[in-house]
Amino acid sequence: MPVLPFEIIEQYQLEESERSPNRSNAQLIYFLQEDLCLAQSSIAMAIRYAKQERGPLPMVLWRYGLVSLEQLNQILDWLEK
Repeated sequence: MPVLPFEIIEQYQLEESERSPNRSNAQLIYFLQEDLCLAQSSIAMAIRYAKQERGPLPMVLWRYGLVSLEQLNQILDWLEK
C-alpha cells in the first residue's frame, strides 16, 4: 500500500516549508512511488536536497543516483503530460 506524499513528509520530519506540497508535487511523489518504485526514504532525501540546492526534484533524484537516465526521462515525460 503506497504511503501518501504528506505522510512521507511527516514521517521524515521535513521542514515546515516542505510540509505542504502543492497538488502537482503530491502527484509527482505518488508517481515516483507507484510507477518507479522509489523508496520513501529516497524521495524524502531528494526533497531535502532539492530544497537546499534549489533544484528540480527530478534532477536531484538523477544527480544522486536515485533514478537512472531512463527513469529520469520517464519522469520528465510524465511532467509534460
